[in-house]
Order: sequence, then structure tokens, then C-alpha cells
Amino acid sequence: RRWDYEPISIVTYTSDESKIKANAKIDRVARGEFAVSATIDFKYITDDTSQVEGVAQRSTSGDESDYKLIPFSIPRQSYIEFLNGPYKDVVIPNVGYCSNLVQFEDKFEPPYPQGIYTVDKCVATLDGLPEVVPEGFYKINMTFYNPVDWGFILVVKISNKLL
Repeated sequence: RRWDYEPISIVTYTSDESKIKANAKIDRVARGEFAVSATIDFKYITDDTSQVEGVAQRSTSGDESDYKLIPFSIPRQSYIEFLNGPYKDVVIPNVGYCSNLVQFEDKFEPPYPQGIYTVDKCVATLDGLPEVVPEGFYKINMTFYNPVDWGFILVVKISNKLL
């Protein structure tokens, strides 16, 4: 991997806190080192209508008006498809070690268990991500749909790694 990242901000949102409540923040873990922490109180049952979408944007300056869509997005798909794809291939390899998120071997068997999930000072390993990424600011908006709409917006700064 020829790049490093620094989390800049993370914001959560929900259409119904009685079904899901999420809080997230950026923690400073050492000088110049930052990590993401979150608590997700997952109180609903996913079904065949539950979907996930990830929209990625890049900005050279970090200015809100400068963000443009990029092809790293996750197309809107069923919750099960997401769990058996991006979740298993990218999410768990990156934050499984510092969270109590559900992990599985072969195929995910529904339902996703209700409960309180924590991500504790996670520094992503960047497994499953491209070797080369242009410098700049990246905004990732992950949205989960049905029966409640919720998600998070993560902004990271990418810089070339000094080799």
C-alpha cells in the first residue's frame, strides 16, 4: 500500500432512534495517530427489503463544494448481499479485530443479531482496498435502508506514504 489515511470526521444519522442508535467519534490515540470509535445499539430485525448503499466522493481541497463522485462506491444492494460481500471482504478484515461486530466463515445466515456493537479505537488495516489511491479528502456515506434508514458519513484524508 502506497498511501496513509487520517480520519477527519464521522457523523451518524438515523430516522428512528427506537430501532437503532449510533454514536461515533474520532479518537486521538497518539501524536499524529487517530482512530474511530463507535457504539451501535441495533434494535431491529432486517428482512428482504433491507438494503445498503455506500457512496464515495473525493475532493482535492476538502471544501464541501469540491467533492465529486468516484467509482469506489457500493451500489445499493440487499443487506444479505452486502454482508456476504463488502462487509465480509472489507469491513471485517479492517475493523473485526477492534470490534464485536458479527463475524462468520462462509455465508451469513440471517437475522443479524440485535444488540450493542462497539468499535473501539479502530485503525483500519486497509485490507481489501486499492494499492494506489490519489491524495485528497474522501467522504464515504454508508446508508442502511428498511425498516429504518440510518448510516454514517466518514471523511478521511489520504496522503502518499513516504517510502
